[in-house]
Order: sequence, then structure tokens, then C-alpha cells
Amino acid sequence: MLPPQRSPSPEFSPLAIGEDLTPLPVYKPAGTASVDFSGLLAEPLKLHEDLSSGCGGQTWPAGITLGKHMLRYHRDDLRESRILELGAGGGLVGLAVARGCAVESPIYITDQVEMHSLMEHNIGLNHLEGKVKAAILNWGEPLPQEIIAFKPDVILAADCVYFEPAFPLLLTTLSDLLKLCPSATIYFCFMKRRRADMQFLKKAQRMFKVTEIADEDRPVFSRQGLFLYTFQTA
Repeated sequence: MLPPQRSPSPEFSPLAIGEDLTPLPVYKPAGTASVDFSGLLAEPLKLHEDLSSGCGGQTWPAGITLGKHMLRYHRDDLRESRILELGAGGGLVGLAVARGCAVESPIYITDQVEMHSLMEHNIGLNHLEGKVKAAILNWGEPLPQEIIAFKPDVILAADCVYFEPAFPLLLTTLSDLLKLCPSATIYFCFMKRRRADMQFLKKAQRMFKVTEIADEDRPVFSRQGLFLYTFQTA
């Protein structure tokens, strides 16, 4: 079930949040966690977290928020979708969708080469080899031929706004994906941590149709500095 879409209200708009409202995250030691998205997954995911290859090796709050949204509102309407996760890290959101939603095509979870072994490990840990594929996709570079052939029409991106120098690269890749499939929808969840994040959102609003989407958990995750949008072709 798709929730009603809405424009940002003043009290929850990320553009209105102070620069230092949201604290920087606490880093975890390596280990394997069990994640059921507040009971939305009957069989919890096993997710190995390891920061040795980069910060993407840890589960971040935006991934939990986006995963819960997809499981709650899109459990039955993604059957014919071609789904790709950007900046997947360990693959939390893509793996959750693969396990909990009705999807016929394999889901691609993508990140830099440093994350590839962790993505593969978590696919195997959850016995999702036939439903999820790990691939390397570097933001700002031409899309891999494998992704061009796949032509994703649902893109998942959680907590990809964390490193300011990468913002132009991320925007380029988002634009390339929408040019590849103009009817695609990007589900984009991020935590506003600093002033630069506001600049990213402003640039995205100039490039794409950006809509805040409703979610029953919105009053809770908004207080944590988390925001959930769709990006579509303008």
C-alpha cells in the first residue's frame, strides 16, 4: 500500500533544523546483528557489520527507517519492479526487501569495491543468493553495463548523504539512473547531520521532483533528524 504523499511541513523540514541538532553516530565493533524491523520481518535478517573497509560496513538509522517503510507500504506492489540499492554497505535495505516483499527479479545491492565482500557475505548469511546480487557501482562514474541492461525502476538509497565531497558524484548517479529509466522512483532516506546536507537537498530539489512521503513513524524518526523522500524525473 502506497502512503499518501505530502510536502514538508515547517516543523519537520530538514531545512529548518539547526546544524548541530543531530549528533554524529557512535561506531560499533565488528559483529553480526539480527534485524527484524520492529517485527515486520517474520524471519529476521542476519547482518554482519564491519567498519574495517569503511563506514558503510555499519547499520545506520536511515537504513532501518527506509527498510521499515518498504516492508510496511510496499510488501505486495514490487513484484514486477527492477530494484537497485545504492550505497548499500552491508546490504540492509535490499536484503530486507528481498526477504519481506514479493519481488520476482533479483535485487541489486551496490557499493564500492571495498564493500563487495561484505555484501556477498550478508547475501550468503541470509541464504538469498538466488534473490540478491552484489555489484560495484561507483558514484559519478558511468553506470556499469550490467546495471544499464537491468534498467532499475526502483532505487533505494539510505544514509548516502554523509560525505560532502561525494555529493556531486551521488547527484550525477541519481540523474543517470533517472535518465536510464525516466519512470523510476528513488526512495531516499537520510539523516541531517550538518549544514552541507541542506545544500545537497536544495540541489536535488532543483534537479528532480522531490516529495516527502508519509509514514506512520514519521513523528518519531523526524525527531531523530531523519527524512524520507521520493526523487523522480522533474
